[in-house]
Amino acid sequence: MAARQTLRSPVPQEVATELQRVVQRWQQLPLDRAQSYSGRVRALVQSLADRVAEVAGIPASAVPDCGPATVMDQLTVLVYDTCAADVTSARTSTLARTSAPALGQDLASLRRELG
Repeated sequence: MAARQTLRSPVPQEVATELQRVVQRWQQLPLDRAQSYSGRVRALVQSLADRVAEVAGIPASAVPDCGPATVMDQLTVLVYDTCAADVTSARTSTLARTSAPALGQDLASLRRELG
């Protein structure tokens, strides 16, 4: 019997922890505060999407604005995609700024802004 390969997330633990903290904090915000911070979160989401598109060699496109109820799902997906691109791309130098420490710092900064 062949050994089963365990799939690991490409998201480093420190980034996953910081992402979880951001999501938890977001869920605690009143709707009016979440709406006021949506632009900041969307800017981070869009910058991650742009970097992933660059590494993939495809044109960047706008991430749809689905409102504050879904922006954390979008952030989670883009953090995963960014880390996966960083791990699998032969052109990781184009994602140097999104290495685990920088991405973790971006998320920590966002969490502090959320209060």
